[in-house]
Amino acid sequence: MLRELVKAELETPVDPRVSAFADHVAGLFGDSARAVLFYGSCLRTSELDGQMLDFYVIVSDYRSAYDKRWLATANRLLPPNVFPVQHGGLQAKYAVLSEEDFARLASSRTRNVSVWARFAQPARLVWSKNSDAADRAIDAVAHAAPALLDAALPMLDETVAPLDMWRGAFALTYSAELRAERQGRAASVVDFDPDRYRAFTGPALAALGIAADTHAEHIANPRAGGARWQWARRRLEGKLLTIARLAKASATYAGGVDYLAWKINRHAGTEITVRPWQRRWPLLGALVLLPRLIARGAVR
Repeated sequence: MLRELVKAELETPVDPRVSAFADHVAGLFGDSARAVLFYGSCLRTSELDGQMLDFYVIVSDYRSAYDKRWLATANRLLPPNVFPVQHGGLQAKYAVLSEEDFARLASSRTRNVSVWARFAQPARLVWSKNSDAADRAIDAVAHAAPALLDAALPMLDETVAPLDMWRGAFALTYSAELRAERQGRAASVVDFDPDRYRAFTGPALAALGIAADTHAEHIANPRAGGARWQWARRRLEGKLLTIARLAKASATYAGGVDYLAWKINRHAGTEITVRPWQRRWPLLGALVLLPRLIARGAVR
């Protein structure tokens, strides 16, 4: 049942401008493009103009996806690569993963939260090469919500309201990355579409072998008090990984410091101004900003 829910959600139509943008992004990768997924705040709010859309581009393999071997190597060693793009008066960033990496990173096979936390949230499959590529994308996304709950349940109470289960799970994932969001951002993701998360609760738990009465006010959590130490490890690894990806983005993401400042200002309510020297040396500029932002609570 979970896969059917995921399939229906991924196939929900989107604004034609998003579909056209996805076609354009897929075209950047030629025959190696397999699928393009749309996710994030612009999907939730349907606000496109003046915003930064979020795409994941799924490719067959990294070597055929890039003209430059070093980009393929960077994507393989520290996935994903992230790039900015503009099309049709809109702007976006897109992350690149191979089908193999997407299936792995969207599942419980990895401790890192980056992919399964994002795709436990609503997404749309806005372009696919063929039915096989679409099916493989759907299969991968169907593992994301169970991966999220599988990781989160040991940290939650013995009984938990269904929506609080999702809120708590997303709060844990937000703590495992360097994020530029205000307090309560994780809860707002769930509160934006509570019916969606209620519908996903039973099937996602069933995928973990947990039977639950999702109509009850509270659900028994058989995994409460489990391996809680894993989240300390996730938080450390996740924040270090964020810094490593930031370093890589200084070479792959044009205008990365400006985007970083824009996102922090938008989500944390700060007024960061990027100086000319920070654009010339983006990695150094970002690393100089980071301790100040953490101290001010703009990045957690």
